[in-house]
Amino acid sequence: MKVEWVTVGPFQENCYLVVDEPSGKAILIDPGDEGDRIVRMVKRSNVELQAVWLTHAHLDHIGAVSAIRREWQVPVLLHPADLVIFRRGSQAAAAYGLPFEQPADPDGELAHGQVLELGRTAFTAHHTPGHAPGHIVFLTDGAMLGGDLLFAGSIGRTDLPLSNPAAMETSLAHVAAFDPETVVYPGHGPPTTIGEELAANPFLAGVRTSI
Repeated sequence: MKVEWVTVGPFQENCYLVVDEPSGKAILIDPGDEGDRIVRMVKRSNVELQAVWLTHAHLDHIGAVSAIRREWQVPVLLHPADLVIFRRGSQAAAAYGLPFEQPADPDGELAHGQVLELGRTAFTAHHTPGHAPGHIVFLTDGAMLGGDLLFAGSIGRTDLPLSNPAAMETSLAHVAAFDPETVVYPGHGPPTTIGEELAANPFLAGVRTSI
């Protein structure tokens, strides 16, 4: 598996291109802004795009969905608990004074425990609410595409509309039980590992792991 990314928009969000190298098939995770740059990344990689997976629906993670759909007719998948946030993208962007193209509704739903296949690579969707009610992380052997759950040295905000601090604690405990060597590709900032965050992230101090 190969992971590339481009950091886009005023919120400096990471959009990931995940490639199953043996098959040349790929998915995009969280195309958040600057659709032209994301399209160029995909085309430059010479892959067969299969789908768009969304960790959650905050405006900085969905702003380029329409641009991707214009280039490729691929399904967009989101946990249904985040649909209300998805549909308010334009309203949220207006509050920041940002241009935004409201995408049409997602094509399919994500669920906890769902296995998603990309060529020979399998991912398991883990529902990790807290930052957003429908937040999902995608786990495969050695890697977690983590959205805004866990960052290097920090975690996603829980003071936003529909955030839930108690749910966030439960979700952090859930992923803290993953293999410490798991590389975390977060929605913002540099990659890290579960082990590094358990050792140094103050928000994980004393967390009780639970799968």
